[in-house]
Amino acid sequence: MPDYSATPLKRVSILATDGVFASTLMQAKDFLHMAGLRFGKQEGLGLTPLVQIHIISPDGKPVTAFSGDVLAVDGTLDEPDLVIIPAFWGDFDSLISRHPQIGPWLRQRHAAGSVICGEATGVFWLAEAGLLDGKEATTYWRFFDQFATRYPKVALNREKHITDADDLYCASGVTSARDLYLYLIERFCGVSVAQGVSRDILYEVQRSYTPGRLGFGGQKLHQDPAILQIQQWLEDHYSDKFRFEDVAREHGMSIRNFMRRFQAATGDKPLHYLQRLRIETARSLLSTTRKSIKTISYEVGYDDASFFARLFRQHTNLSPNHYRNQYQRKDS
Repeated sequence: MPDYSATPLKRVSILATDGVFASTLMQAKDFLHMAGLRFGKQEGLGLTPLVQIHIISPDGKPVTAFSGDVLAVDGTLDEPDLVIIPAFWGDFDSLISRHPQIGPWLRQRHAAGSVICGEATGVFWLAEAGLLDGKEATTYWRFFDQFATRYPKVALNREKHITDADDLYCASGVTSARDLYLYLIERFCGVSVAQGVSRDILYEVQRSYTPGRLGFGGQKLHQDPAILQIQQWLEDHYSDKFRFEDVAREHGMSIRNFMRRFQAATGDKPLHYLQRLRIETARSLLSTTRKSIKTISYEVGYDDASFFARLFRQHTNLSPNHYRNQYQRKDS
């Protein structure tokens, strides 16, 4: 979950190979360039962007996009803070044979602390590198069966449009990638920059889904299957009225044992984890729908809108109205 304070981002690399969908590559570059410009302006640097964005290829040579256009690149595999792998079309096995250096590079970058994102078929590169083994992932719906067969160790989620696990992010398609980039902009550049980019680019975007909750993937990387099952149950029932005593009993634990194991596995107390699930869902609803604060409060599990507003401020340092207004106002 973002801490709503900017984490410095200096360098982004967007990986291009033959067959890349140029539109997905340029969408990533445009979003992050816009963020860099706004971040620079916020820091008093005028129109000097604070984020360097490089298009790279495995060998530093130009690539031929899906549409046949030859795309120039800025260099070869490097050491960025953020790696983005756009969607591509073509024979993946052929690409692996031609570019065996991509897998080791991705593993090295992940070990060094880089955030890595795959969009649609770009997720195949993360899975091929072994980075998604035992972790939740998603990809474009047309390739679900192929992905599941090829990577049985990956927990493919066919219901989610965005997944995160250990700084590895997957987006199922173009619209979900936009939401993922906004999340990352908020994480690295701060709330106001993300909200400005949203107003600039996404004001009229209509989604057929709720973007969902990000920031919980790292808390699922533990070895307690019962607690993982409860985390998944909470994601499906976060708005319900229930007692943790009943949840613990239904999963074969005393409340004391449940509380201890949940915090040991996730780092959060159960109530705080549930509150974060609800607040993250509320953030998505506030920024992507016109539902009233009262309606959103009820939909995420709080009958008292005033209590919800206080809790929202505790988690985000913003009131629900302030959060929504920053996303929806049209000034610069």
